[in-house]
Amino acid sequence: MLTALMRATRPTSKGVAQGYDREAADKGPLLSLTGVSKTYDGETLAVQRLDLDVARGEFLTMLGPSGSGKTTSLMLIAGFEAPTTGEIILDGRSLANLPPHKRDIGVVFQNYALFPHMSVFENIAFPLSVRRTSAADIKARVTRALEMVRLRDFGTRKPNQISGGQQQRVALARALVFEPKLILMDEPLGALDRQLREEMQLEIRALHQRLGVTVIYVTHDQAEALTMSDKVAVFKDGVVQQLDSPRALYEYPCNAFVARFIGENNRLSGVVERVDADRCSIRLDEGQSVVALARDIGPVGTRATLSIRPERVGVIAAGSSVAAANGNRFRANLIEMIYLGDHLRARLSVPGCGEIMAKLPRSAVEIASDGGGEIVVQWADHDCLAFMPDSETSAAGVPGETRS
Repeated sequence: MLTALMRATRPTSKGVAQGYDREAADKGPLLSLTGVSKTYDGETLAVQRLDLDVARGEFLTMLGPSGSGKTTSLMLIAGFEAPTTGEIILDGRSLANLPPHKRDIGVVFQNYALFPHMSVFENIAFPLSVRRTSAADIKARVTRALEMVRLRDFGTRKPNQISGGQQQRVALARALVFEPKLILMDEPLGALDRQLREEMQLEIRALHQRLGVTVIYVTHDQAEALTMSDKVAVFKDGVVQQLDSPRALYEYPCNAFVARFIGENNRLSGVVERVDADRCSIRLDEGQSVVALARDIGPVGTRATLSIRPERVGVIAAGSSVAAANGNRFRANLIEMIYLGDHLRARLSVPGCGEIMAKLPRSAVEIASDGGGEIVVQWADHDCLAFMPDSETSAAGVPGETRS
C-alpha cells in the first residue's frame, strides 16, 4: 500500500497571499502533523501516517473524493476527533488533550451552524462571549467583522432572514472575529448554487489575501481547489498522493489518480513497448502506438494509462499544411461538434485510439461544416502523460472525463 507522504515546501512569493508574513514563516510552519493516523474500528485507517506542514499565511486545500480522509484530517486538527497515532503541533504547542475551544482555531462548516434564535450580531459575538471579552470590545470587534464581510447593516437580523450566501459570510465572520491563528473550512460552499458558489470562492480568497490568515480548506471540488489555493493536498484512501501548487498539480500530476481527479482528461490504456529517457511509446489496446512523457510507468511489457487534456488536442482539416505535433498525428472522423459559448467540444473517432474529446476555440467551427468528414488530430508527446494504472482506471479510454 502506498504510504509515501509529502511535506509542504515553503511557498514562493508568486501566487502567495498578499498578507503572507515571510519573517514569520522563517520561524517554521504554523501547523505540523507528524505521523498522524486515525482508525475508527481498529482495522481500517481513515488517515495513514500523515506528515504535513502548513506555512503561516498559507491557503491549503485538502482535496479528494468522499472517504479519502480529508475531512477526518480537518476534524483531527480542530479537536473534534483524536488521532490514533502521531502528533499535531500548532505554533509550537502540542494539541494533544487540548479541547477544541482552547486551540485558537476558527471553524466554518458546510451547514454554517448558526444559532437560529440569535441575531447576526449575536452569532458573530458568541466566540468572544465565551472568552469573557468585555462588552465594548465585543461591539468593536463584531462591527469590524460585519464590515469585513460586507454585512454592516444586517446585525439585527436572524439567520432565517438572510440569504445562503449571507449566512456563509456570517459563519466566516464568526470564525475570524476572535483572531484565531488558523481557520478551518469544511466544504463551506457546498450548499450554494453554482453562481453564488463561484462568487464566494473569490470573496474568501480576497479576504484571505487581505488578512493574511492561515486557512485549511476541505473540498471535493477540484475547480474550487485550483481557484482558491496556494497549495493543494490530494487525498486518496487516507494518504496524500501529491502536495503541490495548483499549476503543478494540473500540469505535472505524479500518478494516474491525480491526473484523473484534477481537471478533464482523455484516458487511453495500453502496454509499454519502448522507454527512451523521459519518453516512452505505448501500444494502445485499440492498436495504435502513441509517444508520451513517461511520468510514472513500469518496464516494457507492463500496463500503462495515458492522460491527454482536451485543450491539448489539436484538430485540423485533413489536407492542412499545418506542421505536425511532435510525436502524435492521426486521421480521425468527427462525431459531433458541441457549442459551449466560449469554446467548442469536438467528439472524435480515432482509428487505433478510440474516442477522443478536443476542446477548441470558436474559430474552429468551420471544421464541422462538412459534418462527419475526415480530419486530423494531433498532440505533442509532452502533453500526453503516461502512468501506471491506478485501481480505478479502466482498460478502455474515457473521453473528456471530469472528476470533482
